[in-house]
Amino acid sequence: METTINKTRLFNASCVALVVTALAFATRGSFVEAWATEFDLTHTQVGWIVGTAFWGFTLAMVFGGPLVDIIGLGRIIAIAFICHVIGIVLTIIATGFWTLFISTLFIGVANGSVEAACNPLITSMYTDEKTRRLNRFHAWFPTGIVIGGLVVYLFNNIGLTDWRYAMAIMLLPTFVYGFMFLNKKFPQTERVVAGFSYKDMLKACYSPLFLFMAFCMILTASTELGTNQWIAALLANVSDNPILLLVWISGIMAAARQFGGTLVHNVRSTLILLASAALAFIGLILMGYTSGAMVFVAAGVFALGIAFFWPTMLGFVSENIPQSGALGLAIMGGIGFLGGAIAQPALGAIFDARTATAIPDGQIIDVLKNAAAGSQEAAIWAQAQLSGGADTLKYVSIVPAILIICFIYLHFKKRT
Repeated sequence: METTINKTRLFNASCVALVVTALAFATRGSFVEAWATEFDLTHTQVGWIVGTAFWGFTLAMVFGGPLVDIIGLGRIIAIAFICHVIGIVLTIIATGFWTLFISTLFIGVANGSVEAACNPLITSMYTDEKTRRLNRFHAWFPTGIVIGGLVVYLFNNIGLTDWRYAMAIMLLPTFVYGFMFLNKKFPQTERVVAGFSYKDMLKACYSPLFLFMAFCMILTASTELGTNQWIAALLANVSDNPILLLVWISGIMAAARQFGGTLVHNVRSTLILLASAALAFIGLILMGYTSGAMVFVAAGVFALGIAFFWPTMLGFVSENIPQSGALGLAIMGGIGFLGGAIAQPALGAIFDARTATAIPDGQIIDVLKNAAAGSQEAAIWAQAQLSGGADTLKYVSIVPAILIICFIYLHFKKRT
């Protein structure tokens, strides 16, 4: 065990751990159609499987957050490592709905444990630049999605079309971050150093401002995570390579978070959140109406909108409600993924419903789904999914529209 705190090593290890959570997110999004076909699942069932990762994340955040100060940051990270390994292996050997459900739950718990430990770890090490460091840390989530998306794209182009190959790749960075954290000394959390009691922390977590931000976190996370998890499926018939849309969105997000530190440091966070909600709304509407190359333009607008949501929300709470400590960050992250969990089956159900609505009278869904490529039935099914995906994105745009109102209120409330 080291006797001194190596901030750089701990920060870099945290970034690698976050890359693993992102790889899980990106690859899982590209598996939606593969799972539906291989295991004969509806989009609603796949939505429940995908949503399980978000439920597991929420459970880990809610229970791991309070435990950070009791059992230590290192033990929470150890839980993340173990659950990542178990979840990845179980997914590779999955045989149907329930095995996918359980394995995805393990991965969700692992991802939540990474956030539960690494967010307070970073705010404790960099007390004078919390939002900037959180943005740089969270830049590795979209970076990981880019890596995952490119891995899936590469594997598909060299003939490794079985989704299990892409899943197995995740074991490599998992063992890397496990090694980087091994025997490292961790700092005390900011709450402990500042001398705030557990009573102070709990009281701060049910203050009106905190509850308002928690509500907004559900909506921001639903906009970002819900849409990104389904983007490849929703736009499968709009672009020749829909997974590249996710890579494009995530690449813009990564660049914005990595190099937007000056903006975040000099502009009021309430204005950043308001502008983000407006851009996300515009981007979703545009994606619902465009096709071909213009989809990438619309997706770029959407990406700029959601880029600063997650880290700026966490930074706002850490800076404006410091008494909330690690528990406050855990609740915010957990409730954000709760929003993502709710969004997954909802998006799947909307997609199914809008696709069914677009099918001409007299056609049978099961016949269309299983039609041979190039047949008239396959063309009808592709057109129905195209319409269903576009309509789903238009429905999702309601969420950032609500956020625009919320952040206008927050901005003027904080100015008074």
